[in-house]
Amino acid sequence: MVTEARAEEYLKLNGKYLLEAEQLLKKNDLPQASEKLWGAAAEIVKAVAATKGVELGTHASLWAFVEELDRQNPALGLIEKFSYAGNLHTNFYENWLSSGYIVRGMVVVKDFVGKMKQL
Repeated sequence: MVTEARAEEYLKLNGKYLLEAEQLLKKNDLPQASEKLWGAAAEIVKAVAATKGVELGTHASLWAFVEELDRQNPALGLIEKFSYAGNLHTNFYENWLSSGYIVRGMVVVKDFVGKMKQL
């Protein structure tokens, strides 16, 4: 079983990655900013799961958990926001997204984090 301490570790990483994404965006390092935004989204999912005693260890488990939360809370639009973060993760490897998309990604991921913290 996952501990509350583990959830706190995930929350700290979430905050760290959001801050780093902002710094990387200012430097116009779009692939790295993209990956930090994905990391922030993934860490908040792990944090919420940990508070429920669930350990998530794969991309598939992250997606399944978000899909379940989205079914339970459809008004929050969690799966759409997490999908946006998934595109950012792909951009780390491909570097094909525009700076505008990534700047919008910061807004989307922060909104996703806020909504996940409500859960």
